[in-house]
Amino acid sequence: MRATHFLPLCPMHIIQEEIGLPTFSVTPVTKGDATHAVFVIGPLPPGYGMTLGNALRRALLSSLPGAAVLSMRVHGAQHEYATVKGVQETILDIGLNLKRLKMRKHGKDLEVITLQAKGPKVVTAEDLKVSSDIEVLNKDLPILTVEKGGAIDMQITVGKGVGYAPASERNKKQNEPGLIHIDAIFSPVEKVRFTVETARVGQRTDLEKLVVDVQTNGSLSAEEAVQFASQLLKSYFEYFGSTEKVVEPEFIADFSRAGPQVGETGMDLSVKESYTPIEILNFSPRTLNALINAGVGSIEQLTKCTEAALSNFRGFGAKALEEVKQTLAERGLKLSEESLDS
Repeated sequence: MRATHFLPLCPMHIIQEEIGLPTFSVTPVTKGDATHAVFVIGPLPPGYGMTLGNALRRALLSSLPGAAVLSMRVHGAQHEYATVKGVQETILDIGLNLKRLKMRKHGKDLEVITLQAKGPKVVTAEDLKVSSDIEVLNKDLPILTVEKGGAIDMQITVGKGVGYAPASERNKKQNEPGLIHIDAIFSPVEKVRFTVETARVGQRTDLEKLVVDVQTNGSLSAEEAVQFASQLLKSYFEYFGSTEKVVEPEFIADFSRAGPQVGETGMDLSVKESYTPIEILNFSPRTLNALINAGVGSIEQLTKCTEAALSNFRGFGAKALEEVKQTLAERGLKLSEESLDS
């Protein structure tokens, strides 16, 4: 299901006064799967697609919190190149499998989980003994294989953090016999890809639309990941600007000044009626063509039409009328209730 949001009114690039507010939509790639979604925002000024996409991608890959295995102790093994009698995999192979473990951890403190099994058995993540603070997301992950007569007894340390923590750094600080450190990748984001597409509003064909494809491991939803990254970037950008001082306000789009100016006599002092292209409403092609062919090219013109007037347009039926009414309602607008001639 696709969710479309209209962004709040706030200062933007001056060009947005001409092309209207950007719209933001979230579309899950698979129905019911919150871990993989496509985010679309547009129309944007020229160059803004790459600017926003690159910053968002870097924040998503490097700065989101997640859980990962930090180290392990295996009974009968002193280092990662050792083997355990009755276990097919080496300690190195077991460590590589544990790096693929997907977890959701609520607290920040380190926690030790245990794994004990006797053969013959294929040991999976479901066999891990964890507390209520940890939720294993891929329980079917194979970790090791215990042969008949063999056994495994190990303790695994799990932590929560951001970015990447190499085992070599932790080994320098905590070098203990039998403690095997593992490279930890905390990021819950598995894939981020963005593309910048062309967008058109009215006669302007140099605009952009940003499409971001995000997939996570399940500890955060794709939408939560994007929200966290955008809030993080916003907090840093606020250092460069003061909310108390606005530089060159005439060249920053402020939609609060879009309404008509009224003089002392009560007359409209606007030089000309504002014109917001109807294309930014993202109507279906059939509805959009019917409106444009009838001479309705702006939101201002559309809101002056009545339901009866729209119904008389060629190719404009009940389904198109309902689409127009719903789209206008999402923006707090509606059709005129009386004809222009009255």
